[in-house]
Formats: sequence, structure tokens, C-alpha cells
Amino acid sequence: MRIRRLTVFLLAPTAIATQVVLGPSIFDGIVGFRYPAAAAAEQNNPGFQTITSEQLSQMLPRKDFFVVNVHIPYEGQIEGTDAFIPYDKIDRNLDKLPADKNAKIVLYCRSGRMSEIAAEQLSKLGYLNVSHLSGGMIAWQASGHALTEH
Repeated sequence: MRIRRLTVFLLAPTAIATQVVLGPSIFDGIVGFRYPAAAAAEQNNPGFQTITSEQLSQMLPRKDFFVVNVHIPYEGQIEGTDAFIPYDKIDRNLDKLPADKNAKIVLYCRSGRMSEIAAEQLSKLGYLNVSHLSGGMIAWQASGHALTEH
């Protein structure tokens, strides 16, 4: 028991120093804290943005973007959706997306996690104007918007 306490005592400063120097790490999920600079860096990624349900609802009436439901299995969709592409097959379905890598693309899923993964993938593939819906269809419905079945 004494050795464990000594190990924790000796390693704790190293873990804290690593967190301070490197920023986000495995501790983020454990302690629930994100460094503001790390969160800002994620939001400022030019090829990958996060939008809210309110932002999407304001964008839809003047729709100048391509909307993709990436959730699997299919559980409904937001009106105005242009395509259904499973999030884990987005890189194999580029022919279903706009050919122009500067085109505005909005991705969504049920909770936001699958669309975030797909947005990151598209960004890595060179798409420069990709967004994903924070909270997905759950947040969309919670903010008073409906889903459709097609």
C-alpha cells in the first residue's frame, strides 16, 4: 500500500505537467475539463465546423449547402436532406457528394458523434467547408423541429 501511495505521489506531478504542456488529453473525459484554447482550435479548423440546431434552422430557408444524414441505422431525417451516407462509409461514397471540395456540406446523425467522425474524415480528404450538427437529430427535435421519414 505504501508503494502505491509513493507511486501516485511521484507520478501525479508528471501527469499534471503533461496536461499543462500538451493541453487536451485522456484527462479531459475523466475530469470533464477542456482547455479553452483546445476547444477554440477545434472550432477554428477551416474544414470542419460545428453548428447548432438554431443555426441550421436559420440556414435551411436559404439553403445553399448539401445536407447529409450519416446516421446508421436510418432513423428519419431533417427536411431538406440531400443524401443518406453511412458515417463509416463516407470515404467510399464521395461520388454522392458535391465534386467541388469547397462546397458547403452539413452532416448530421442521431446524437452528433457519427457526424463528427464523418466531418473529420471529409476534412482529412480535403473538403474545406464541412459542418456537423451538434447534438444531431436529438438536439434538432429538442429545439422544436420535426423529422421526416422518406
